[in-house]
Amino acid sequence: MIKKLINRLLGKPGPKQRRIGRAHTPRIVTVDEHRIDPTLLSRNAVKVTSTLQQAGYQAFIVGGAVRDLLLGIKPKDFDVATNATPDQVQALFRRSRIIGRRFQIVHVTFYGGREQEIIEVSTFRALVDAIASETLPEGRRMKRAELDTKTHAIDASGRVLRDNVWGSQAEDAERRDFTINAMYYDPAAQTVHDYHHGMEDIRARTLRMIGDPVTRYREDPVRMLRVVRFAAKTGFDIDEATRQPIAGLASLIHNVPSARLFDEMLKLLMSGHAWASLQELRKAGLHKGLLPLLDVALEQPMGERFVQLALDNTDRRVQAGKPVSPGFLFAALLWHHVLQRWSKLREEGEHAIAALNTAMDMVLERQTGQLAIQRRFVTDMRDIWGMQPRFEKRVGRMPFRLLESPRFRAGFDFLHLRCQSGELPAELAEWWQAFQDAAPDQREDLIDSLRAARGPAADGEAPARKKRRRRSPRKSDKVSSRSDTDAGQDANPGRGQPEDS
Repeated sequence: MIKKLINRLLGKPGPKQRRIGRAHTPRIVTVDEHRIDPTLLSRNAVKVTSTLQQAGYQAFIVGGAVRDLLLGIKPKDFDVATNATPDQVQALFRRSRIIGRRFQIVHVTFYGGREQEIIEVSTFRALVDAIASETLPEGRRMKRAELDTKTHAIDASGRVLRDNVWGSQAEDAERRDFTINAMYYDPAAQTVHDYHHGMEDIRARTLRMIGDPVTRYREDPVRMLRVVRFAAKTGFDIDEATRQPIAGLASLIHNVPSARLFDEMLKLLMSGHAWASLQELRKAGLHKGLLPLLDVALEQPMGERFVQLALDNTDRRVQAGKPVSPGFLFAALLWHHVLQRWSKLREEGEHAIAALNTAMDMVLERQTGQLAIQRRFVTDMRDIWGMQPRFEKRVGRMPFRLLESPRFRAGFDFLHLRCQSGELPAELAEWWQAFQDAAPDQREDLIDSLRAARGPAADGEAPARKKRRRRSPRKSDKVSSRSDTDAGQDANPGRGQPEDS
């Protein structure tokens, strides 16, 4: 007891403080140690920090961007942290706007040709239970219950609903989730400010939560998803104290707004390590709150192979810097649930197309309520699924009409995955590849040769009474094709993209 009192008088941290990593003075890491390559920096992010510094504010590149820079990886996004308030930041940048109610931040937009880059600027946030007010007597600390609900609010489970109370850089560092994400880089001085031994954890390849993990997960359950995503992306080991509470707190995921859950799930699936992330989710017991139908698919060898093929394809595209279609990806993840219900309804005597539409409705109703999948992605998913029965009808004018569909490429790539996984014969995808690659006058021959091999009644077509007259090729018949089968993952699925150079 005496020792605790002496430590408090001297300002030394006690055991609990050391455990949660509370620190008020950062370790300044110079370029000789951190060796960050300046060419990996975004010019726009540097411009934001320099503009804020010239206006008299502190400004640093922060978070995942610093982590990636230290690992020698070019960051996809750059965040900036400053002691300027959102209004003060907005006043300095013409193309900027304040967004967010839960956490107010400023988006500063830069345009370069057809591309744009958004630099996210946040104000240093204060520790909730350590907010000093000059108006309070004897320097008394303000507690949660005394905060204005317009600036700070939590729910019964401990989740932070609103938090716009500004603080110092040291407090902001303690508010961040993991030690490797709580470092601040000053491009002007080329120094890293490290408050919680993030450099040591990067060298040890360890993911460690700042503070008490249970409390931090309750404040924001999405942190449980983030630790899984970071572990899969970096290959780092999760510290045991950080991992252990996840299984018991997994149900808190249901308390997260579905739109935010969808955004986090999208980041996870498009991290370039989607399959590894999915396996980590299952180990942690978190998958039931995200894709509650996924276990059923992964229990079946064919379903698991199909999902893995889709995610491996996505990972390759992300790692190669190619665009990815969320609609195509979610269509693949949920396909076997649609397939199961479709097959069951057909066995009960329902017409094939009507049964497919009913199956799609059943799956989407259950899933979108949990994840709030955006309507445009749901439309893509329905189009891709709805095309699948048409690929099996290779008679008459059906192949030509299907080839003219703006969603043909996405539908075909999906068919190719089905054939690769063993769900359908490989011959089906090979025939459609040959059909789209063939000249217009050769496509009639492919249909005729298929009919001759199967017999006219095989596809439900009446025997031909006379030889068909070949039609003149349409402009739309000239469909560009590629040897690879990943165009369905383009940002606008079904419209294809030029041959990869």
